[in-house]
Amino acid sequence: MLHWRKQDIAQSSASGVNQAATTTAGNGQTVQPSDSDLQAIKMSDGYVRPAMILTAFALFCGLMYNAAGALWKVLDRPIEQLSVTGNTQYLQPQQLMAKLATVVQHGTKSGSLLSIDIHELQQRALEDPWVNSAAIRRQWPPAVKVTVEEQVAVAKWGGKGLLNHQGDIFIPEDTVSLDFLPLLNGPSTDTARVMDQYHTLSQFFKGGDTYMLGLTLQARGAWTLLLNNQIEVELGREQVLARLRRFLQLYRGHLYLKGPQIERVDVRYSNGVAVKWRPGLEQIQVN
Repeated sequence: MLHWRKQDIAQSSASGVNQAATTTAGNGQTVQPSDSDLQAIKMSDGYVRPAMILTAFALFCGLMYNAAGALWKVLDRPIEQLSVTGNTQYLQPQQLMAKLATVVQHGTKSGSLLSIDIHELQQRALEDPWVNSAAIRRQWPPAVKVTVEEQVAVAKWGGKGLLNHQGDIFIPEDTVSLDFLPLLNGPSTDTARVMDQYHTLSQFFKGGDTYMLGLTLQARGAWTLLLNNQIEVELGREQVLARLRRFLQLYRGHLYLKGPQIERVDVRYSNGVAVKWRPGLEQIQVN
């Protein structure tokens, strides 16, 4: 039995390397390669190996590019269907779909599934005042699905605008069907403030036949109420809640009997209110 040791194997390997590094001359003598020859061999091996790796990588990239191009051609087919979905009450999906169809057919990019400009399509959908948000999704077979979220109108703003639940102003073409909403007015930068004040003041009218129809914030900071019987109530800038309580005490006491004749009530006085009667009657002081 032969016994091998690690040092025997190491010596054998070393002798093999030395033999491979020598050459035999014509006269039978061995010639040891010079250091420069060994260095040249090493440098040559250092260039060949990276070149082979880069070549293989280039071939792989070429194959992948060709495969991707072929797959793109298969998937990038003309859009066959365009749909608009979402829970809508005032938005007209058919009208919006007709508008978006023009983008698909005549947009800045080809109307094919992968080439269509999704960002452009989304921006055109958001141009509709009733669209609060729009999500665009590609589907196969070639189709584009547009999912919209409709604006939630909580109040009318000014003469033509509406306020959504986030306090943003939007202006649809027709607001006739929204006459039941409260009418708010004020600087466009104070929509949230006006909404909060409306909710606060409207609590004082609960349980009665008279209620707030609107609220206006003047540029100078004064508040004016509009009641459902078309009476305007001037509250001013200070002590708004206290003044409103005083008005309601007087109104529920006896002013409501003259409600149809009253145009405006000014409660900015410290000891009473001023009543402006509708045309034909003088303004009087009510204590």
